[in-house]
Amino acid sequence: MTATPATSSPDPIRVLLVDDSALVRQGIKAVFQTEHPAPAIEIVGEAANVTDAIATAARLQPDVVLLDIRLPDGTGFTACREILKKRPDTRVLILTSFINDNFIYDAITSGAQGYLMKEIDPKGLVQSVQDIAAGKSILSPDIMAGVMRMVRDGGPQEDKQLASLSPQERRVLALVAEGKTNKEIGTALQLSDNTVKNYLVNVFDKLNVKRRSHAAALYIQAHPDKK
Repeated sequence: MTATPATSSPDPIRVLLVDDSALVRQGIKAVFQTEHPAPAIEIVGEAANVTDAIATAARLQPDVVLLDIRLPDGTGFTACREILKKRPDTRVLILTSFINDNFIYDAITSGAQGYLMKEIDPKGLVQSVQDIAAGKSILSPDIMAGVMRMVRDGGPQEDKQLASLSPQERRVLALVAEGKTNKEIGTALQLSDNTVKNYLVNVFDKLNVKRRSHAAALYIQAHPDKK
């Protein structure tokens, strides 16, 4: 009898959960345990403040940090910047009950790849963590509305920065603003992964940004009709 080859499961998405409420942390863990996504989402650590979040992220090196904004010793934006400074490949998803234009701007400029409200349904949260881990950027409709408000305050000035981009760099950036991964951009434009990376390096340099979420926000500011 021929043995059936064993199928290996994808590696779980390792998540660090940062929230000052133990009850909220317990609820989020229960969501991931109940939904059973593939790949699995594993909470590898928890933190209740900025200091512990930075130290725990450095020690555990999670794939995704699920991060609240208001923490007892500072803001999640501070934690985000410090975590990414030490490990740039970490993906940060803001999950909060608070929303205003300043928070949205701070999230983008601190390097977060997503911003969600805690009112999101369980399946939506699971999908968002999977998308963030896969390299996508996440902005809910409410958050996108805030980005649109920022457009009205500074769009023309940002467009001068975009004017320095070549036509192909603009096409790459437009797809970044749609939340596409490098692989998806390469497929759409018939480019290799390395070529897409090189274009993005040039785009980030010309726009003076370090994160694709910040570059995407600049594009959206200059092209509100592309929302």
